[in-house]
Amino acid sequence: MTETNPELFDLRMSDKAQPLMAAVKKHLEDNVAPITEEFFALNNEKEDRWTWHPRQLELLEGAKTKAKESGLWNFFLPNAETGQGLNNLDYAYIAAELGKFPLGSESLNCSAPDTGNMEVLERVGTPEQQEKWLEPLLNGEIRSAYVMTEPNVASSDAKNISTTAVLEGDEWVINGEKFYISGAGDPRCKILIVMVKTSPDAPAHLQQSQILVPKDTPGVEVLGPMHVFGEDHAPQGHMHMRFDNVRVPKENILLGEGRGFEISQVRLGPGRIHHCMRSLGKAEQALELMIKRGGSREAFGKKLIKLGKNVELVSRARIEINAMRLSVLQAAKAMDVLGNKEARVYVSAVKAMVPEKVCTIIDQAIQMHGAAGMSQWFPLAGLYADMRHLRFADGPDEVHHMVVGRAEIQKHDLW
Repeated sequence: MTETNPELFDLRMSDKAQPLMAAVKKHLEDNVAPITEEFFALNNEKEDRWTWHPRQLELLEGAKTKAKESGLWNFFLPNAETGQGLNNLDYAYIAAELGKFPLGSESLNCSAPDTGNMEVLERVGTPEQQEKWLEPLLNGEIRSAYVMTEPNVASSDAKNISTTAVLEGDEWVINGEKFYISGAGDPRCKILIVMVKTSPDAPAHLQQSQILVPKDTPGVEVLGPMHVFGEDHAPQGHMHMRFDNVRVPKENILLGEGRGFEISQVRLGPGRIHHCMRSLGKAEQALELMIKRGGSREAFGKKLIKLGKNVELVSRARIEINAMRLSVLQAAKAMDVLGNKEARVYVSAVKAMVPEKVCTIIDQAIQMHGAAGMSQWFPLAGLYADMRHLRFADGPDEVHHMVVGRAEIQKHDLW
């Protein structure tokens, strides 16, 4: 990680992206904010938690249609004809705005894990794979899931993945168990990208492959939802799954046998940046709530916001949000200038820093709200759970600190 390249300090949004940013803000204010309260209130009217209320889909599809008609669609694909052709830096600015609205990303077809899965299919999928799965994903007609983490091994080291795929004739036969598979509970989820071990005798980094598995394939079992701080996040969920002699055509492999790690580098770099920028939008939301609550209540003869070190908490939150924003923008710029592989230290640095600091800001906002901050009256408890889980998603803090620390130590020839 070096700061000698002056390009890495030019963090301006491009001229062509600025009108798009203005249009995104207007879309969020005009088409997303007005439907949000009704959308989530409808969860209480569903007979089955694992379905969508028809009115929810009507509201969401209406916002998506308006976004598509305005050309605000698939921003996340960098330098791609299938998206807006934005670079990572430009999209990073937009992702921060999307993070302020719980329906913002999906209204522009920019939701994880679809974003990463679409990028993989766009980069390495065959024409047949793209026609069958990428096109409906790009059109926002279906959802997808990325299936990697396993309950019985330390999945932060992907070499430990034990779910097997064995080639029998013209079919891969998949067996294994996975958990915390985000989005796999959604009835709109139709396709899975599954990380499997196909080549146990190959070098460690060439043993894994990624295979496309339609969710309705016989032997794909959804055992139930894993909870995040007591929440099941229905209907998308984070599912516990079993693959029991699941058979798919050999043509469903992505890129080729033993290239699973290579594919991961396609999806994880940009995906981590998107997560971090959306997280900054949530930090901004928490800071705003903190200030409004502190300014609306009095105790011991003063506004809460002026008691104790609360003014300093606001100051530190603003300073840290600004510092995080600059760091994430630089990581995005590093991907544009250096490429995803060479930018990995920058990406790991922000992935380690941002969720932890945003967690702290949200926690302080909860404290300012008193007991109500933990309740359903405010979004803070959900924001905190989302940020706390992000310290595991796409690699735990410790893995990213190891990447950054190792790079520093290597500068002194001590690794």
